[in-house]
Amino acid sequence: MIEAPCSQRAVRWRPPSYDIRIETLPMPEVEHPDDAIVKIQLAGLCGSDLHMYRGTAKLTEPCIMGHEFIGEVVALGANFHSSSTGRPHLYSTLHVGDKVVSPFTVSCGECHFCRVGFTCRCVESRLFGTPLTPGGQAQYTRVPRAGGTLYNLQDIPDGSLLADSSLLLLCDILPTGVFAAFQALSHAKTLPFTTRQPYPLSASPPQMGDVSFLPFLEEDKSLTMAVIGLGPVGVCTCIALLDMLVTRKLKFNVIAIDTNEARRAKMASIYSIIGNQQFGDFQVADTSKVKELVADLTKGVGCNAVLEVVGNTSALRLAYELVRPFGCINSVGVHSDHDVPYKGVELYDKNVSLDFGRCPVRAMFPMALELLLKRQDVLGSVGGETSLVEKIVSFDDAVQIYDDFDKGRCGKVLFDPSK
Repeated sequence: MIEAPCSQRAVRWRPPSYDIRIETLPMPEVEHPDDAIVKIQLAGLCGSDLHMYRGTAKLTEPCIMGHEFIGEVVALGANFHSSSTGRPHLYSTLHVGDKVVSPFTVSCGECHFCRVGFTCRCVESRLFGTPLTPGGQAQYTRVPRAGGTLYNLQDIPDGSLLADSSLLLLCDILPTGVFAAFQALSHAKTLPFTTRQPYPLSASPPQMGDVSFLPFLEEDKSLTMAVIGLGPVGVCTCIALLDMLVTRKLKFNVIAIDTNEARRAKMASIYSIIGNQQFGDFQVADTSKVKELVADLTKGVGCNAVLEVVGNTSALRLAYELVRPFGCINSVGVHSDHDVPYKGVELYDKNVSLDFGRCPVRAMFPMALELLLKRQDVLGSVGGETSLVEKIVSFDDAVQIYDDFDKGRCGKVLFDPSK
């Protein structure tokens, strides 16, 4: 155990809404043998934090904010020892002093959902940055079920090549972007365009096809996909989607959509670095013009898949209007308790599939890490025109930064507790 102070500074939200304060609070302690205490090196501000900030999460107790953090292990519970067997390997390999990254939710690594990879629905799942599980916008935090939750950065072979600011992206937004792209490209309704086989043969073992099917035309071999929302998660989604499409040598049109001009400009700048014109085209668009654009690109058919990364009903409605018959809508935006803006008959008459929900970050780490290593040109820099992370600030700036982020005046911001 590393000697730690008795108190710490933290970014704390107070109900009902829009009340952020920097407070001095007691240090977290090991409460369960599976716990780890982490000294925070960087913590992120995420769009999902705005649900608490605005009061739409309807929390009634104060909480330490933030579900994105990396740091150093300073204390471990009694269940961490070299002779631990039959449990996630970190219980036998994690040590005080190791550098770690945490997903935004707790996962035990041992229940049915964790075993099959659906880690965000762990039976022990808890969201960091809530009254039950204080978050990472603090100098220290307690990680429950740490052996199943944390990822040891010492295990990354090329870890020295990665900027700390980019490692923070593994907590949530990069895996979520990878998840959105992976879900869309793996969907049964997208497979005809990735396998060049008609449905349902596209999802079946090789077999004799129906000879009555005509061969694919060139227009049948191209994917048209839209990403709605170009905040940090939306940018990560675009980066991941383009990487997957180019890696698989698929023909594509991707349209990235946002109402915010600065966000559209940022995405266009990023594409100027990562773009590959060999296999497809990429465009940014305002919501007011995107329906006509999609109609022109697809001869009125619509998008094969729409990735919704905003988390509100207007974005979901736009997704429906852009998607083609027999298409899919993949939503990773965090939604409130508003009704989904479709009638059953609308979905039925268009054969639209809906895929909603939280990213299983702990399971997506390997895929996200591979992309992180590949795209340090964009993901590893801070403050540039094409940087995903806009700046790193101190806790003293938190009140202003939350207000700026809420009003769309800044992009991805990280907190450094040592500043």
